[in-house]
Amino acid sequence: MKLWDKGFSTDKKIDHFTVGNDRELDLLLAKYDVIASKAHAKMLGKIRLLTSEETDKLVRELDNIGKSIEKGSFTIEDSFEDMHSKIEFLLTEKLGDTGKKIHTGRSRNDQVLVAMHLYLKNELTEIKEQTKTLFDLLLNLADKYKTVLLPGYTHLQIAMPSSFGLWFSAYAESLVDDLYFTNAAFRVADQNPLGSAAGYGSSFPIDRKFTTQEMGFKTLKYNVVAAQMGRGKLEKAAAFGMSSIAATLSKMAMDICLYMNQNFNFISFPDELTTGSSIMPHKKNPDVFELIRAKCNKIQAVPNQLILITNNLPSGYHRDLQLVKEVIVPAIQELKACLELLTFSLREVRVNESILNDPKYDYLFSVDTLNELVLGGMPFRDAYKKMGQEINDGTFSPERDIKHTHIGSLGNLCLEEIREKMQKAMEA
Repeated sequence: MKLWDKGFSTDKKIDHFTVGNDRELDLLLAKYDVIASKAHAKMLGKIRLLTSEETDKLVRELDNIGKSIEKGSFTIEDSFEDMHSKIEFLLTEKLGDTGKKIHTGRSRNDQVLVAMHLYLKNELTEIKEQTKTLFDLLLNLADKYKTVLLPGYTHLQIAMPSSFGLWFSAYAESLVDDLYFTNAAFRVADQNPLGSAAGYGSSFPIDRKFTTQEMGFKTLKYNVVAAQMGRGKLEKAAAFGMSSIAATLSKMAMDICLYMNQNFNFISFPDELTTGSSIMPHKKNPDVFELIRAKCNKIQAVPNQLILITNNLPSGYHRDLQLVKEVIVPAIQELKACLELLTFSLREVRVNESILNDPKYDYLFSVDTLNELVLGGMPFRDAYKKMGQEINDGTFSPERDIKHTHIGSLGNLCLEEIREKMQKAMEA
């Protein structure tokens, strides 16, 4: 069954090419099509295009379909093009002519749109919650190891003292920035496009404010053409938020891969979180973190993929837009998996608490030693030259009793202030 079926068959090659993997992806979206269809049915009843009995039957049967989706027993066979055609078939099979009335006043275009809006609202909320879980863990680790120093690097050269408190909380606060992008995407998603039909509205007196309230949208996309133009744009907004989180995860995964290296030996993990080699029995490879890095780098390419699909399309619907679904949906699942695995792994991190005992890190303290001279009255430039000469002569003696007190430094991490920022981002 196809919603646009006019009574003649389509060549199987064309059918396969145009449908693609829509059926598989629609299994994730079907519950949202049911939610929207229930709201639509109630609205049709409100404006008297359905009787109250027809409305009740449709809502009841849609609830049954929703339960089958939750149980995992809902399927979309090859004879159906997508979730919309399968759901309408089930309604018609069960309710006869009443089932055929569900499509009154809407198009498959706004069905897809509203399902994607509802889906992305839900997924972005879940991503925010997972991000918050990782954030909380990072802040707890920052507090636990706030006095444990580790080398800071610039140009991958030993630079200045850092700490695990700084390192963990740096990634925590970076996640706050990422949620600003995610919140912006949520605001785009939180607009009801249902009622735009094929992109030009309907001659039926539909009540779009009713469906907006019924589905829990904050507002609606008023202009029907603007609603249709939102397809692809919505997914791009979500992708930018996701790519920002992915960039943070990828960078941290790279740090972890370095810090696990025997030449660094800053952190380690239990054997079960690493993998071995087929010929080298000593190996403990950071495969999990390498895959997080690679998967998150792929996610960072998603906005560009969506731009290339949509950037030269005029207004109105075009079949190109079908392809945005197969880009954004798998990316969401990948990001959620990466958030889950990074959080799971970091709970088991083991920190080396004596890293800076190695004399190769003495030069980390050159700036702090120089600053002590300046605090003692020596002009900065003279102190800099004196320190450079001692390093060159091999007579440098580091001042290890460092004192960093300003806001955001290793001696003043401002963890509660960072926590407050995240709370505000979560509430936005």
